[in-house]
Amino acid sequence: MKFYSIREMTNEFNTTHRTLRYYEEIGLLMPTYTESGRRRYSQKDCTRIFLIQRGKHLGFDLQEIKEMIDLFTIDRTGEKQLQKTIEYGNQKIIELDKKINDLIQLKEEIIKMKGKLERNLLEMQ
Repeated sequence: MKFYSIREMTNEFNTTHRTLRYYEEIGLLMPTYTESGRRRYSQKDCTRIFLIQRGKHLGFDLQEIKEMIDLFTIDRTGEKQLQKTIEYGNQKIIELDKKINDLIQLKEEIIKMKGKLERNLLEMQ
């Protein structure tokens, strides 16, 4: 089995040592250690980092990501993981719809204010 150093992992995943240590602290990563105390990351850890980064990109927080990843350990069929991921995905869609509506309202307010300011400027000229 091939193992990777923390430096190799930070280079491969464009992240920091501190981030990987934090992921370990909260239980997202579980590297092994050499006799001298150096972290050794497995291919499983690489997969987990990929999933963490993908989840963060999609707007999931670390606790949600951890829960989704850990479910595969509990249920190797992946069914529970898929169900939870769909549930969280539905929640994210609702959150995004709200943010989109809020941004549309904000845009409309800015357009109205801009129009008013432009009229005021024309009156001054």
